[in-house]
Amino acid sequence: MLRRVVICLAFAVLAFAHAGLASARQRHQTNPVPFAHTPCSVLDSGPCIPSYCSVFNHGPCLPEIDYPYGENLQLTILTVPPQDQAEKYRKPDHELDTIGDLFAALRACWAPPPPDDAREGMQMSVRFSFKRTGEMIGAPRLTFSTRGIPADTRTTYLNAINASLDACLPLKFTGGLGGALAGRPIMIRYVDNRELAKSADKP
Repeated sequence: MLRRVVICLAFAVLAFAHAGLASARQRHQTNPVPFAHTPCSVLDSGPCIPSYCSVFNHGPCLPEIDYPYGENLQLTILTVPPQDQAEKYRKPDHELDTIGDLFAALRACWAPPPPDDAREGMQMSVRFSFKRTGEMIGAPRLTFSTRGIPADTRTTYLNAINASLDACLPLKFTGGLGGALAGRPIMIRYVDNRELAKSADKP
């Protein structure tokens, strides 16, 4: 009797292991590596990546892949951008549909303090989130500022950051971008790289 029980248990373990191996092989058929997905044919039953091709296309073709956004969206904004990055600081003339559009709009919003109240090399970082409607959730939270800076200078820059963002809000998101960004923390590092000493020496 005991021998029969042992034999039955052994067969059950072997059957379970075989089923798990078959399932793993089936899952392995879908290639998760970007730009190496196996697209579906019209006649395929899967597993494969669904294609956005029409049945009249000669295909196969690969779909647009929506990769997930990271938990933190980080951006550095220079007061004086390099000439080869001028396009990245131009506000888009359409609804914001990509992260690049969002970053360009935020860069274009920045209005630094006047030179008399500014400090060369000053850096300050803030963190905040957007609603899907393009409005901000609460006030930006200060996360970093250059050490050794007087309190009034920090206040001046924080006021400039808040005023710059308020002047641009609400941002106009498409439905897709608004849904993807809603509640996601965004961190912006502002860098005042103006040559303020030279400006002060001018008559």
